[in-house]
Amino acid sequence: MSLKKDKQKVLGEVFDDERVKSFLEYQPPAGVSKDFHLLEKAYRGMNIDNFVTFLRFFVQAGHDLNATNTEGQTLAQIADQHGHGADYVNALNAAATSATH
Repeated sequence: MSLKKDKQKVLGEVFDDERVKSFLEYQPPAGVSKDFHLLEKAYRGMNIDNFVTFLRFFVQAGHDLNATNTEGQTLAQIADQHGHGADYVNALNAAATSATH
C-alpha cells in the first residue's frame, strides 16, 4: 500500500516584512541553539525569496549564520544534502559574505 499526501503544500502565502521578521521570535526546544532553530524554521517555512529577506533581518539582529544543531551541523551543511537546498546554501553563503563586509 502506498501512502499519498492528502494535502497540497500551500504556495503563494504572502510574506511581508513583518511576517518574515516574526520568524525571529520562535523559541527553540530545550538544548537547541536558538540561532539554528530560527534558521531551520525559516528554511522549512519560506520560499527562497522570503528566506533571503529573513537572512538580512537575521544578520541585522546579530544572530549567528554558522549556528549548529545538536549534531554539530550548520543549516548550510544540512541544506546542501537536499535536492532543493542549493539556492538556500547560496543565500546563506551570500549573507555570510555580506555580514563580514
